[in-house]
Amino acid sequence: MPPPPPDSPEDPIRTLEDAAAYLEGLINRERATDYAYRRLDLRPIQALLDALGRPDESLSIIHVAGSKGKGSTCLFAESLLLALGEHVGTFTSPHLTSWVERFRIDGRAIDGATLAAAVERIRPVVEALREGPEETRPSFFDATTAIALLVFADAGVDRVLLEVGLGGRLDSTNAVTPDVCCITSIELEHTDKLGDTEALIAAEKAGILKTGVPAVVGPLRDAAMSVALTRAAQVGTQLRTFGSDYRLGAGEGPDEALRLEAVDGFRVACGLSTPGEAARTNAGLAIACVRALGVHSDAAIARACRTGIAGCSLPGRIERLAADPLVIVDSSHTARSAAELARTLESLAPGGFDLVLSVSGDKDLDQVLAPLLEAPGRGRIVTTRAEPTRSLPADWLAKRIDELAERLGLGWDTVVPLAIEDPEEAVRVARARLEPGRMLCATGSVYLAGIARRVLGGAPLQGGSPRR
Repeated sequence: MPPPPPDSPEDPIRTLEDAAAYLEGLINRERATDYAYRRLDLRPIQALLDALGRPDESLSIIHVAGSKGKGSTCLFAESLLLALGEHVGTFTSPHLTSWVERFRIDGRAIDGATLAAAVERIRPVVEALREGPEETRPSFFDATTAIALLVFADAGVDRVLLEVGLGGRLDSTNAVTPDVCCITSIELEHTDKLGDTEALIAAEKAGILKTGVPAVVGPLRDAAMSVALTRAAQVGTQLRTFGSDYRLGAGEGPDEALRLEAVDGFRVACGLSTPGEAARTNAGLAIACVRALGVHSDAAIARACRTGIAGCSLPGRIERLAADPLVIVDSSHTARSAAELARTLESLAPGGFDLVLSVSGDKDLDQVLAPLLEAPGRGRIVTTRAEPTRSLPADWLAKRIDELAERLGLGWDTVVPLAIEDPEEAVRVARARLEPGRMLCATGSVYLAGIARRVLGGAPLQGGSPRR
């Protein structure tokens, strides 16, 4: 349960619990009023940042959008920039276990006192704007974006990794003027808000591209790439694309899990701590973004990759829990990421694996479920509801899995989901049912990945003192 809100609007926000209560209260107010994604422009976040003195204007920003992989790309870029000696702020969402995880300085979440101070600073401005004209009323995500920019400006970071929350064109983060833009991938996701084709979704993502700002684009399919290229031509910027300007591969041995070559002659090979093609792509995108800054030499970047990229861990992304290595948590929630997870589980779980699943209602459900159901070695399934408003009910999800298994010809006796609404109980039951030699994978939702980490003992993600 979330902590209770402060007793009155005048009560100062002093602790992480106070800050969490205020931020969750903003979410609840927006749910109650059916806050719409499709606002006309960015006036609310612009008004908020103006009232706060435009903290973003002192920051050098890499702005990252995409259907999948944007958080991982930010974390890889963060680790690479730290290896290059920079002082780095990173804003990602959502969090796995604590609000402070969204705001990182030099690879560590900020402490609760820092978050509380930033929330207390913006609260009167947010509330005043919310009492004013509708066209400048800030949203929850406007508030968290402003908090991130304030914290990073106060810390005097050299660079900011800024992850888009939803879409791109109308996302709160699009109020900034970055030094580099990145679009990691385009898939069908949030179709009720972004559109029901890859071209429409690409138009929203490509809305972050800006005149004269270098842009890096991942391996998009033709329709999405065409939209991105058209937008780049409209605003007057040149795309650096994967498959054309950059090529990815893998060499022999763990020290060459990633090989990246650019048409201009740049080459690097390094290890990766996270398995899978998605990690390789996102690490490559991070390297390309850092190169696009034009600040560090290619030789320095190549050297830094061998520690910064190779040593980067990605919580909640095909992560084997340190406290329980028989458990993998993953936040896959799109068709391609689920297919990538299924392929990776073949090598990570040679003895087979069970699943605990939660999926949000706005996903292309059958496309997410099919590769996991058909994966070799897949065993028992427990369905649950990781987030009470966004996630599908456990019994409804179990019924859809039954129906899909029949359509896929898997046979009624090969897929018999157990529905447990409470996600903590679902994780514990799935772990307790695990047979010798098998592994458990909790996936389908960032929320479920965080719950599984907390219940079964992932590496701590608490805040700490930033490195200077």
